[in-house]
Parts: sequence; structure tokens; C-alpha cells
Amino acid sequence: MGLTHVDVEVANPADPKSKATVRLLVDSGATLSVISGALLRRLGIRPHSKRGFIMANGEKIERQIGNADFLYQGQHGASPVIFGKRGDSDLLGIVTLEALGFMLDPLRRELRPLPMMLA
Repeated sequence: MGLTHVDVEVANPADPKSKATVRLLVDSGATLSVISGALLRRLGIRPHSKRGFIMANGEKIERQIGNADFLYQGQHGASPVIFGKRGDSDLLGIVTLEALGFMLDPLRRELRPLPMMLA
């Protein structure tokens, strides 16, 4: 099974001109996206809370959470984001993927438009 990486623009919702392109590993098993806290702070994004997480190896960690705007292939979505620390991988999680209107095709390992339904 291969890994899927995408280049996504991350922007400060309060100042959309403050943005950067980040290469993220698409992780359909991750709920929230993770981006370097140092980069988020450079963009002027500030944390609003802390949450606890359990790593795959069972280790418990705590990370700060903020909000960011994401842009990918002409689509825009707002999503919570984890302020990553040194050693954390930059990840694109499922909440951000859905906010952007995409899903991961597990066979082709690429992002495809997510069928949107209003019921």
C-alpha cells in the first residue's frame, strides 16, 4: 500500500493573504489535520484549546487546536487543525478532507471529489 501526499494551501481565516503551501500526508484514519505549530503561528493562527490524543502505540499526548482555512484544487474549506510539535508528521485528516469536498480513493491512492448530498 502506498502513501498519498498532496500540496495544500493553509491560510489564516482572519487574514486570508497570510498563507503557505504545505505538503501533507493524506491520513484517512486521522480525524484532524496536523500542521507544524511554528508555521501556524507564523501565519497568525492562534490555538483556542487543548485536547488529549492517543497515539497508535498507545501513548497519550496533548496538543493545541486552532482553526485554519484550507485550499486544494480550487476548493476552500475551514477546519480545526492540530498544532504539531517537533517530530509530528504533517497530516491531512478526514475532517479537512470532507470540508474541502474530497475523499481518498483507496485503490488509486488519490483524492477524488466527494459526492455531496442534501437530504
